[in-house]
Amino acid sequence: MDGKSMRNHPPTSSVCINRPLHFFAVFTTLWTFILICSGGLVTSKGAGMSVPDWPTTYGYNMFLFPISRWVGGIFYEHTHRLIASGIGIWTLLLSAWILAVEKRRWVRILGILAFLSVVFQGVLGGLRVTLNANFIGIFHGMLAQSFLSLLGILAIVTSPWFLSGKYKNFYAPRRLKWVAMTVTLIIFIQLIVATSMRHAHAGLSITDFPTAYGKWWPPMDAPSVARINQDRITQGQVATTAIQIGLQMLHRLLAIVIFIGVGLFAYLIRKFTYLRSLGITWVFLICIQITLGAWTIWSNKAADIATTHMAIGALSLFLGIQLTFLMFYAFRKEKFQSLAGETSHKVLKTHLSS
Repeated sequence: MDGKSMRNHPPTSSVCINRPLHFFAVFTTLWTFILICSGGLVTSKGAGMSVPDWPTTYGYNMFLFPISRWVGGIFYEHTHRLIASGIGIWTLLLSAWILAVEKRRWVRILGILAFLSVVFQGVLGGLRVTLNANFIGIFHGMLAQSFLSLLGILAIVTSPWFLSGKYKNFYAPRRLKWVAMTVTLIIFIQLIVATSMRHAHAGLSITDFPTAYGKWWPPMDAPSVARINQDRITQGQVATTAIQIGLQMLHRLLAIVIFIGVGLFAYLIRKFTYLRSLGITWVFLICIQITLGAWTIWSNKAADIATTHMAIGALSLFLGIQLTFLMFYAFRKEKFQSLAGETSHKVLKTHLSS
């Protein structure tokens, strides 16, 4: 059965449509994406510790900090905190609203999870400042990506589109949903690698592309790294390590794997009308992502380019998670309805024969 044939199935959901709740979920999701971009700018601009205290800002209540002092790195860091505070309040309201009106138990659980995630995210952000620990920034960044995708799912499952049964357009054979999940997982791993690179604050460990220090695979032994660092220091760059060089090479290899995986997924779903357009969009995002990755290197990690590169990566993961969720949900629903239909048929047949 393909996506077209499933559109003729009647809606299975009896849940009341709550448009204001859906719009509020979309609103919170959009602002969370803006927050992630803001966080990317904080890292790209090297403004992560421009405000050394938390939850205050230079001793002020963060909401009362004078606008006249929003300058330099303080502007990026303080703005990020204000947006994060808004997201925290809106997520609390969204979760409470879901618990008050939502009848689906699993959606209520997602609402609770969203609230717990935003609280934990805020704590991680504060610890990143008070402990001045870069490694906490890695977890902070990845939780932000996951939180964005969770809010995206809440926006989808509260939408009139979903509640009217249109998710059935995402039905596809079992193997395709596993392809989507696998590629999405690789993208998530790629973002962990990228976040580790960004929060090391070591600049570009490899300064050329597509080669790496003039070779397809750079030398990573101690003497070679020492020579590389000697040249980097002469050029006014921060010294790097073999681990950072290895991470950047892994980042490049994973980009190739993701490009092939997303391309394969788009090819496999080409016969499913509704899925095909999203598959093409996914390929388009990955192509932009790879281009921006190369541009980041050629521009010597220009802050705006690096942040845009990060933002497109977030959108790629977001799309992958939404696709995977919808495909698994549609497959599960179709399987359940098929089993229910077979059971009803057997009961009716038994009743008539008796």
